[in-house]
Amino acid sequence: MSVQILNAGEGLMTLRFEGKLSHPELAQAQKEAAALFRQQGQMNVLVLADTFAGWETAGDWGDISFQLENDQFMKKIAIVGGKQWELLALLFVGKGLRRTPVEFFPTEELAKARLWLAEAP
Repeated sequence: MSVQILNAGEGLMTLRFEGKLSHPELAQAQKEAAALFRQQGQMNVLVLADTFAGWETAGDWGDISFQLENDQFMKKIAIVGGKQWELLALLFVGKGLRRTPVEFFPTEELAKARLWLAEAP
């Protein structure tokens, strides 16, 4: 599986993206995340993408319904991964086009990402 929710609780949801991401896998993870948001309320989101290898071409990648329906539950989003994915990852999550603050951190800056998430928005 290329995306999975590792944990969600105490104000933090952690996801791991591995390998090449398919649209059905993303849709399933979004469905699970939405259910957790409705159970637990607002959370920060930490995306671990250190072994991420890109996106498959098939699927409706332009569908932003998850973002529109769930941004209210996401305080901040920190993406941690290989520097080569920074621009594409930030474009993919719509940094600057949504109310949720989003930042990218290189893999070696995981601790810095966690500190940023812990700061008040």
